[in-house]
Amino acid sequence: MSVHLHWFLPTGGDGRTLVDRHAYGSNQAGSPVRGVRPPDIEYLAQIAKAAEQLGFEAVLTPTGTWCEDAWLTTVALAQHTQRLKFLVAFRPGLISPTLAAQMAATYQRVTRGRLLLNVVTGGDSAEQRRFGDRLDHDRRYARTDEFLSVVRGVWRGQPYDFDGEHYQVECGLTALPPDPLPQIFFGGSSPAAGPVAARHSDVYLTWGEPPAQVKEKIDWIRSLAEREGRTVRFGVRLHTISRDSSAEAWATANRLLDDLDADTIAAAQTALGRSESVVQQRMLALHGGSRGELEIHPNLWAGVGLVRGGAGTALVGSHAEVADLIEEYHALGVEHFVLSGYPHLEEAYWFGEGVIPELSARGLLEDTVVGGAAPLLVAGGR
Repeated sequence: MSVHLHWFLPTGGDGRTLVDRHAYGSNQAGSPVRGVRPPDIEYLAQIAKAAEQLGFEAVLTPTGTWCEDAWLTTVALAQHTQRLKFLVAFRPGLISPTLAAQMAATYQRVTRGRLLLNVVTGGDSAEQRRFGDRLDHDRRYARTDEFLSVVRGVWRGQPYDFDGEHYQVECGLTALPPDPLPQIFFGGSSPAAGPVAARHSDVYLTWGEPPAQVKEKIDWIRSLAEREGRTVRFGVRLHTISRDSSAEAWATANRLLDDLDADTIAAAQTALGRSESVVQQRMLALHGGSRGELEIHPNLWAGVGLVRGGAGTALVGSHAEVADLIEEYHALGVEHFVLSGYPHLEEAYWFGEGVIPELSARGLLEDTVVGGAAPLLVAGGR
């Protein structure tokens, strides 16, 4: 079981701090926030090309109000890259499942098979209502269950009928099914989410809780999948701060905290506390809104989650220490690591030139190839 490494495309803006980058660096008064990089296609192409060159398999592109559309952005970036895959986040229920299946099939042909799908059911009712969705948390997961049933049904290339609570489809069809079928990544920690993941996901993706808690999730989903007669693989979503020494890495983490005052943290915690997402609440519980005791497991730091929704933990340490923690998760059954860092261009190089050689030396990576050519050699250290 090899490790699969993926990076992140900051389509909501990037920069050297953890401060809010909504609306690409403008605050409500319209004044720009210092140090923010707008997510224009030229900058995102730099990140995508770096990820491809360094040996990452794919890049995750988020979805929501505060970022560029994932489908359009990534199909444009596919023209700037050769082998890099795109893990496109999308929300079921906002478009027809038959149309989504057709979009995925077209995407696979346009990019020659470089699409992965990240299904985001949604944990914030206010955000969902912006898109006209008024279902509550559990009903959203029930709808996702039906949505993915239709998607997989119409991918068979034969007329498909479905009669559910949320969708009624007659002779649904994707005339030219995608080849290969995109892998479906899916996350969710609530009782409503688990059975949906077991029935439909190829990779169950969790945010970076300590290894013991991740193991509990893996055991839970694996047992549910076995009841469905399926096998599910596992992934974890984390940030990373890797340096030539542990001291350098922790100094960088502490500098990120220096930009955060008490009011900023309090406001972010209040907003995040309103989320209906179970896993978001688990992220908040890791630090309780406090700057103290943020290293919640050796080399696992919860500081990002003080102000950022979603993934709130980071691998912090020397390249070898970060590789150690990846190896610890891998031993539990985690294959896919979806990583990010601030800023994303520079941190991709720190990880790619520092940690990837460590993982390769431990036999955890398959040979990295670029465009089907010879193995890519990556220099160690930086």
